[in-house]
Amino acid sequence: MTGGWCAPPPGIDPGPWASKAHVLATTPWRNPYSLAFLPQFRPAFIWIGPPLPLVDMNTPSTADTPATGGNRTRMSSAARREQIIATAVQVFAESGIEGTSVEELAANAGVSKPLIYEHFGSKEGLYAVVVDREMRALLEMISTTLETGRPRVRAERAALAFLTYIETRSDGFRLLVRNSPVGGQSGSFATLLSEVASQVEHIFIEELGSRGFDGEMAPMYASMLVGMVALTGQWWLDARSFTREEVAAHIVNLAWNGLSDLETKPRLSFESRRKNDR
Repeated sequence: MTGGWCAPPPGIDPGPWASKAHVLATTPWRNPYSLAFLPQFRPAFIWIGPPLPLVDMNTPSTADTPATGGNRTRMSSAARREQIIATAVQVFAESGIEGTSVEELAANAGVSKPLIYEHFGSKEGLYAVVVDREMRALLEMISTTLETGRPRVRAERAALAFLTYIETRSDGFRLLVRNSPVGGQSGSFATLLSEVASQVEHIFIEELGSRGFDGEMAPMYASMLVGMVALTGQWWLDARSFTREEVAAHIVNLAWNGLSDLETKPRLSFESRRKNDR
């Protein structure tokens, strides 16, 4: 026999053997120092077929490849952080910050408690990140609708954008409302409504000015419109008996057509009756 490939012991995958070049020379007269020359080291049998395929040591292991069967995909730190935030929105919306534990947040995200603390410091830190993200999402959706168009068109677009946020990010809206109920004077949602109102003030400044009203009333009317949309949106989120386009049209219909008969100096009607009764 002139030599050949040394086979691994029975039951052992030949891949790693071949990749590490575990090949013994079996020609004693050509290599007198070969281990194969000594009987105690002579392999049990000799592979005389074609060379075994070498294994590429750079090939990723199944632990690093996309999950198939029982294997798991290794996520990046940024992706894991996004996963925690996405699941936290739903948990906080359902239970609020007081009714939510770090264990529950970790279980829903499929991570460990230490990972929550590593990314956000605390449950309150995660909650602050979630609330800030939802507030920015709503403000961006509304601000993009106010750039061009007639005053009424911009009001319609703003109302529709608010309702679109409520419909597409309902957990986020419930979270904001839970954090500070509509009509509240403090909390992040009340602050958010004030910011939204400040963005639509210019609509009313233009319209009130064209009708001979004092422009200083614009912030008040802007708050009326935003509060109307927010409270109606909260009702609509549960009722869903109309489309968001229909709801937006009715809101602006009430707000805008009411402007056509506005009194420049309104008074409570029952107050005038009291004076006449005296």
